Parts: sequence; structure tokens; C-alpha cells
Amino acid sequence: MSEQRNGAVPDNDQPEHHQIVVIGAGFAGIGLAVKLQEAGFEDFVVLERADDLGGVWSSNTYPGCACDVPSHLYSYAFAPNPNWTRTYGQQEEILEYLRSVATEHDALRFMRFKVELLDAEWSEANSLWHLDTSAGALTANFVISAAGLFGEAAKPNIDGLDTFEGKLIYSLDWDHQHDFEGENIAVIGTGASSVQIIPEIAPLAQKLTVFQRSAPWIMPRVDRSIPGLERILLRRVPLVGKAIRSAYYAGIEGFGLVGFVDSRFRHPYELVGRLQLLRQVRDPELRKKLTPDYMIGCKRAIFSDAYLPALSRDNVEVVTEGIDEIRPHSIVDKEGAEHPVDTLVLGTGFVTPPAAFERYRGRDGRTYADLFLEHPRSYLGAVVSGFPNFFFTLGPFGAVGNQSAIFMIESQIHYIIEALKLMRAEGAQRVEIRKDVQDAFMAEVDERSRSTVWLTGGCNSYYTTAKGDNAGLYPNWSFEYRNRTRKFDRDEFEVVS
Repeated sequence: MSEQRNGAVPDNDQPEHHQIVVIGAGFAGIGLAVKLQEAGFEDFVVLERADDLGGVWSSNTYPGCACDVPSHLYSYAFAPNPNWTRTYGQQEEILEYLRSVATEHDALRFMRFKVELLDAEWSEANSLWHLDTSAGALTANFVISAAGLFGEAAKPNIDGLDTFEGKLIYSLDWDHQHDFEGENIAVIGTGASSVQIIPEIAPLAQKLTVFQRSAPWIMPRVDRSIPGLERILLRRVPLVGKAIRSAYYAGIEGFGLVGFVDSRFRHPYELVGRLQLLRQVRDPELRKKLTPDYMIGCKRAIFSDAYLPALSRDNVEVVTEGIDEIRPHSIVDKEGAEHPVDTLVLGTGFVTPPAAFERYRGRDGRTYADLFLEHPRSYLGAVVSGFPNFFFTLGPFGAVGNQSAIFMIESQIHYIIEALKLMRAEGAQRVEIRKDVQDAFMAEVDERSRSTVWLTGGCNSYYTTAKGDNAGLYPNWSFEYRNRTRKFDRDEFEVVS
């Protein structure tokens, strides 16, 4: 196991071969390692470029980092955790949960840390994937990308950013040694990460300047600590935990009414957001700045009870004029005002498409990133035409805006393993989604997406492409998706023995 954990591969003339190679050891990679074993697959490895499992919950360690989905739902259905200490799990507790699942289900023996995938190319000559990694070459019958969507921080295109001489920190690469006390701090971006960071660093700053391009919809979080007696009850009566999970599932699923059913359902949700703003921000000028000018659901709504009060502090300023340039020790806004900055925090999102998409080359030598930039495509967010023996989790149109990502990941894991079991039973060597089946699915997605709030709500977000198309959200209910992935339909695929 020690050789696997430090990333070593055998040094011989022939590349090491495995039946299955999984890329990424986050929620999806760990879940796959568990379920592959249960299905009787043993010849597989999970490659992880970091030195630990956990994916985004290992790499994101900024202050205040926590999930915005309740813990009882943001966990595997096969591994309920009655010991959550808060309604919304914090980063360290989620990471510890993942470690415990991997340990209890003997998944660590399949994992190789500090091994980064550099390139993966399908060979028609021998029907194998040829992988180049930081630890050497591999071949595989099947490749499963479980690398996630938020692995590379996006660098904003702002004049002068490279000339900044103060401390620069990306939310994805937090420096815990840096002392913020008494500094002039600037935060660019008001997405989910920034909303969690700002309340933590605002009390430390001499002045905190928040540069906001568009105001997020802020909804009540209603977080609380879970007392010991309640955790004892959850351990002794598992049905209580299942009931809580089901209640959270139903409540979050209801956001689909706004997203893809009819935007008129947004009004009750927007009322809650406006009441939250009215209650927490007394200054009418600041409240005006913080009032979204687009429909809720057009971009990701954020749950927080601490963000708006933090912006109301005397040492915090919200700038909405836009940034003209960054200088060595300041930021100049579009009105010409210069804001001194000692430390600049960038919460500007992630690279789209993910860098991992550039590393997979299909039958014609094109990367999946090439296809994505033309128009995001897949079948059920799990397979794509032109890439035989290739699967992924949370691929385009395999993610939703109204449900826990873990629910979708578990649906995809089940679907992928059903495909692998069929291949094993038939002794088949190759499987690929038929292009006409994928085209029909994409036509359905495009048609259902046209009237969604994501495309018509009056905003720009990572939910959409530069052309204004749906970038990858499944425009239907998650339970409908679960039903579609419950069975692997052989007739939709080209299967070659």
C-alpha cells in the first residue's frame, strides 16, 4: 500500500496495465472505489494528483469553508453519518468523513497520491487507453474521470494584475501563515467562496474593500450545532436520519420549480431573499448595492447569515463601479477612485472547461475540451460519443442546480458500474454511446433549457456558455435523472466483443 500511496509504478519496459483507471479521489473517486469492489472489480487504481484524498474538500481550506447543502444530504446514501456536528458540514469535518468512508470500505489500497494525469489517448489499434502520468505510463481498458469541476482557479483578466506587489491569495490556494491583522484587504468576487471568506477576515482588516460585479441572492442559512443527544438518537434510530435526509432532499429539489419549470415560481424565494436583505442591512444605499438585478436561480443563490452583516461593518466598503486597473499597491475603479491594498483575495471562480477536459483524447485525436468549447455535450453527463470505454461523473448535463451533487454522483456511479458489469458478463472489449442517441438527448436538453431561468433570468454565470447556451445543467428533476440511470440500456450503445 505504501508504494501505491506515494505514487510509484513499476519500472519495466511495458506500461503498467489495469482494467480500470479512475482519475480523482474526491467524493466520486472514493464512491467508485467502494462500489467497484462491491461489484467484484479488483483490478483498478485511483490516481490523485494531491497528497490526500478529498478533492475540493482537501484543496479548499480557506477560513469559513463549509458546504451549502445540509450534511445529512451531502453524504453517501450507503454511508450515512449520524455524527455531524452542524447542519452544514465544515471543510475539516467533511474531509474527515471522506477519510472514514475510504478507510472503512478498504478503498485506500487502490489509491495513488501525488500522481497527476498528463494525457490520456484512446488507441483504435488495441482498444486501450494510453495514459501519461507524472509517475509514468499506464494503459487501461476503461478510464473514469472523477476529477470534478472546480479544480483550477480562474485568473481574472484585469489590467495590471501581474504588477501587484502585495500579497495575492486565491481562495483555492489559501495561505494560512499570512497575517491579515490591520491590513487594507481587497476581495474580488462575491461568489460562494467569497461569501464565506468575507465574514472571517472583515474583523481583522483595517479596511476591507469588496469589489462586486453583481450582487448574489443571499438566502437564510439557518445553521445550528447538532447537540449530543440528537446525535445519539440518530445513531440508535437510523430511520430518523433517513427521514431528515428525505426532508432536505424534497426541500432542495423544490428549487427546480424556479430553475426549469416556470420562472414565476421565483417570487416566494425572492421575497425571502429581500426580507433577509432588509433585516440585515439597515443602510438604504448599501442595500441598493446589494439588491440583485436578475431573477433568483439565474446564477447560484447562496445561503449565509453572516455575509450581509459583515458588509455592514464600518471598516467594509462595497465597490460596484468595476475595476479599471490594478497597481502595485492599489486598485483603481472605473470612477477613478484609488483603493489602497496590502492583500488581494481572488474569489473569481474556476477554469471552464476544467483543465482535465484537455487531457482526454478520443477516437479522432480531439480532446474533450475541444468538443466542450464548440458546444457542451454528453449523454446523461456520464458518457460521450467519440470516446470509447470512457465514463465521467458530473459531466455536462449530469449536474443539477437544485440538488446535492452527491445524489447525482451516486446515480452516475451506479450507471457506470452497471455498464462495466454488462461488459464483463459479455466479455466485450469496447463500449461507446451511439451518436444518434446522444444527439437526441442533446436536442431534448437544448429544448428544455430554452425557457429556463438560467438562460432567461438576466445574468451571466458559469451555468451558461459564452454563446448563452446551457453549459451543463440537467434541466429536469433529479429523481427523473435517477430513474434514467437506474439501468444501463445496451441498445443505446455500440458494444464490441
